[in-house]
Amino acid sequence: MKTSTTIAIATLSLAALFTATGLQAQTTMDPGKTGAMGTTAATDMTEGEIRKVDKDAKKLTIKHGEIKNLEMPAMTMVFQVKDPALLDKVQTGDKIRFKVEKSGNAFVVTDIQSAR
Repeated sequence: MKTSTTIAIATLSLAALFTATGLQAQTTMDPGKTGAMGTTAATDMTEGEIRKVDKDAKKLTIKHGEIKNLEMPAMTMVFQVKDPALLDKVQTGDKIRFKVEKSGNAFVVTDIQSAR
């Protein structure tokens, strides 16, 4: 009886392991997703609102939600932009989704999309 129980538990454990592994492989191999956990590019985007556009300094002031890829809480801060053409896509008050990366000591906006 004890042996049967042990075999049953081992079989269920292996089945769970293979199922979890299969799901993980399926998730990470999805061509529409990236990263080890299969997160989409959309989840790298952060919600925000443009507070100021400074074309001379090539910077944006953005009130934003949590920036998960940088483990940064919600706040209002100034960002540099990777491409100055991004400054032409927005104006004060715009609701946006944006992607930001750390480059040296600066936080740089690399992509902006309208949130509407």
